Amino acid sequence: MSHLAAGAGLVRGGPSYTYQRGPDGQLYAVGGEVSIDTSPGRTPEETIRRAQQIRAAALAPADPSAQDRQVAAAASRMELEAHIQAAQDTRPNDTATVGQAAGRELSLRRTLEPQRVGGLIDTYA
Repeated sequence: MSHLAAGAGLVRGGPSYTYQRGPDGQLYAVGGEVSIDTSPGRTPEETIRRAQQIRAAALAPADPSAQDRQVAAAASRMELEAHIQAAQDTRPNDTATVGQAAGRELSLRRTLEPQRVGGLIDTYA
């Protein structure tokens, strides 16, 4: 149900459950899924909003599954690509603004990329 609430507007249909018969003869839901529209928006800004909502829906359960985490990672990549596209679309002429956009892009990449043990060290001159 948490997927449905967080994914409002992007959810296609209702939840689909997998059932198993218990020792008492009753059926119990043991799994389930919610289909969500993961297509990009018409503009980079719309894609960013959609990606954020997709990620929120995927990570809504208290204990997200491996599939939930994969969907969240894909949404993060989609958001990063949309931010890059938006920055390219604006193509500022001011050098300071270009530097700020590049800094935001680098910051987003660091935030959205998986952390690696023994990762790279940034060096500033």
